[in-house]
Order: sequence, then structure tokens, then C-alpha cells
Amino acid sequence: MSLQSIRTDRAPAAIGPYSQAIRANGFVFVSGQIPLDPQSGEIVGGGFVEQARQALKNLKEILMASGAGLEKVVAVDVFVTDINEFAAFNRVYEEFFSAHKPARAVVEVKGLPKGAVVEVKCVAALPT
Repeated sequence: MSLQSIRTDRAPAAIGPYSQAIRANGFVFVSGQIPLDPQSGEIVGGGFVEQARQALKNLKEILMASGAGLEKVVAVDVFVTDINEFAAFNRVYEEFFSAHKPARAVVEVKGLPKGAVVEVKCVAALPT
């Protein structure tokens, strides 16, 4: 099995001992993305909606760097610190996934790195 680490400056650098994504066996596994600005490395300003949008932008940039794209996403896992933001997340999510609807889970968690309110990770199929 061949493993390839994915790295792009268009998304935040990993804040721990992991890769932004790994390509393996026709899939790309994108690590959890929190709403960090790629240039500053800090959480973006604003509230939940702005943070959700930035996390999804970061996910999209990593997918593009891997050779996949949003249309190739198979499954998405979302972690929120307040499940009451579920409807707000859906509205932002539809900006990125309108026609294509991957499998998805949303779970509430007690906390996320750097005080983020949302984290998103996914698995995508690579083009054949």
C-alpha cells in the first residue's frame, strides 16, 4: 500500500503530529479542520457561521491539493460544541455541498482545539 502525505499552504498547517491529509488506496483522508486562518494560524473572527465556513474552506483546499474535490467526498464527520447550531451548520454546509450529498454525522463535543466551535473531517474518493 502506498501512502502519500498531503500538504498545502492554502490551508492551516497541522497543529500537532499529523498530516493535513493522507492519500491511500484511491482515497484521501482529510484530518479534522478547525476554523484557522491559513496565514495567521488563529481562529477566524465572528461567530459560529464564520467559523463553520472557514473550517469547510480549509477542508476544500486540502481536497483540491490532494487531487480530489468536494464532489468526490464520500463521508463527512462534524464536531460542534453546541448541537443547537445544527441548523446554522446545515445552511453553511449547503454552500459547499449542494447537489452532492455525502454521508455525514454531526456530534456535540465538550471542547475542540484552540477554542474552536466546529471541526470537520472527511474521506473522499480520488478520481480514477
